[in-house]
Amino acid sequence: MRKMLITSLALIAGAATGASAHITLETQQATVGTAYKAVLRVPHGCDGSATVKIDVQIPEGMYGVKPMPKPGWKLETVKGKYAKEYDNYGTKLTEGVKEVIWSGGSLSDEYYDEFVFRGSLAPDLDTKVKLYFPVVQECEKGADRWIEIPAAGKSSDDYETPAPGLTLMPKP
Repeated sequence: MRKMLITSLALIAGAATGASAHITLETQQATVGTAYKAVLRVPHGCDGSATVKIDVQIPEGMYGVKPMPKPGWKLETVKGKYAKEYDNYGTKLTEGVKEVIWSGGSLSDEYYDEFVFRGSLAPDLDTKVKLYFPVVQECEKGADRWIEIPAAGKSSDDYETPAPGLTLMPKP
């Protein structure tokens, strides 16, 4: 009886974890060496509290990032040096947007919204690994840190607060 109870509780806990919604990318696959439009889907607030800030880290290998303004939200970018130089249609880029922050708005827990930016994916990115975009979601009360990047042999499903991931495809 006790074993059945423990098994039942484990199944319920697993179902609750699997049912929790994460910040994800609308398009979860892209080809290296091409432009990519990242649409971050925000399905909820933090334990019922409204979202007031979205802060996304841009991974190395994505360059020339331009975020889309959102009415009612302040848009800020943090620029820095790239680890290497990128060729952007004949222009050499050694620095650019490393972080995008939308703040000052209010997204009720009852609603869903999207936060958008675009950039280029370096042609030499490793297509055997995913590219992750860590996101911190701040709310009126509390925050959710969608920053967990899976270790080798694991997937986002193995984590409670995974960073949105992009599967990289080779050029045809």
